[in-house]
Order: sequence, then structure tokens, then C-alpha cells
Amino acid sequence: MTRRIPVGVLLSGGGTNLQALIDACASPTHPAEIVLVLSNNADAYGLERARKAGIATAVVNHREYSDRVTFDAALQTVLEDAGVEIVCLAGFLRILTEGFVEAWRDRMLNIHPSLLPAYKGLETHQRALDDGVALHGCTVHLVRADLDSGPMLLQAEVPVLPEDDAATLATRVLYREHEIYPAALSLLASGRIKVEDEVAFIDGVPGPKRLTMAG
Repeated sequence: MTRRIPVGVLLSGGGTNLQALIDACASPTHPAEIVLVLSNNADAYGLERARKAGIATAVVNHREYSDRVTFDAALQTVLEDAGVEIVCLAGFLRILTEGFVEAWRDRMLNIHPSLLPAYKGLETHQRALDDGVALHGCTVHLVRADLDSGPMLLQAEVPVLPEDDAATLATRVLYREHEIYPAALSLLASGRIKVEDEVAFIDGVPGPKRLTMAG
């Protein structure tokens, strides 16, 4: 039986992207296995999702640490103790230190609700509407210390409709997030991604790979 890569998921809230990852990794053919869900918020519903799936959980409350460095060191210890080899950020609402990010270089994924490099940061859907763009979407990327930066793996397009507001657009983008995040994790866990000069190559083809299915 092929070894599955152990994954840790960091989150702070409800964890809908976590659920998409759990559902995908439930297949024995998926090359990754979620072994830990870790949150800075003991009330995060994502922890309950993990418990229902029989996945170990942990809480590291950032309020109990004097600074980001010591908090991140505690995160690192918990992840290492669980044997985690890939980290997925799924709505983890803490800024990670450069040292932590570098410790997981090319082994930590994030999903962002825009077609990066457009609309880094918050309120991506309203900003897209304000600019009148025809296409919006989401991106899975390898994490770097700079905000919403790093080699991009997969993107999914969502058309912006005339009747859209930020809420309706966000709902359709989230649907696509749930498609591409498990797919990107599969690519990384199966060793199909190589990074050269800050470009991710998927099976030898430079990314990001953009999926154009109507959203």
C-alpha cells in the first residue's frame, strides 16, 4: 500500500474548506491523510468537523503567548509531534512569522478568494465588483512570508454576473475553493509539484493551472 502523506490543517473558524479536504482525503486513493486539525480558537466549528471524522484535534490559544514567535514555536511543536509533513491553512486568522513559514517552505498551502496576484488581502469580492471585472475566482498557492504571495498552483475562474453582490459572488467562489483545494493538496502530496525560481511546475508545466468551468 502506498504511503499517504500526513497533513495538518490550521483554522480559526467554521472550516468549510477543511470539510472539503476531509471528504477528499476519505478516499483511500488520495495521497494525503489529515492527521491533525489545529486551531487558535477552542470554539472553532472546524474542530467539531474534525472530531466527527475521527481526526485528532489540538488548540493553541494565541492569547496565552507573549508574542508571535513563541506562539508559532508552540504550533511547530504540536505539528511535529503529530508527524505532520504538509500544512494546509484553512481560514487561520493569525499572521505567521517568517521563521515558521520558512520551516514549511514548499510544504504549506493556502487558498485565497481571488485570482492572484489580483486582490491580495481582504474584501476581495467587493473589490472585484467595484472594479467591474468579468472574471473572479480563487487560487491555491504555496505560502511565503509576504501576504498572499508564493508560487501559485491552481486557480478556478468564476464569472461575475450583472446581478452579483459580494455575498452571491463569495458563495460561488467558495464552491470552487472546495474543488481546487483538495486537488492542489493531492498534487503536492503525490510529488507532482517542483518549485524553481518561485514558479511551481506541475508535471513539468509552469503554473498556475487555471480551471475555467463556469461557476
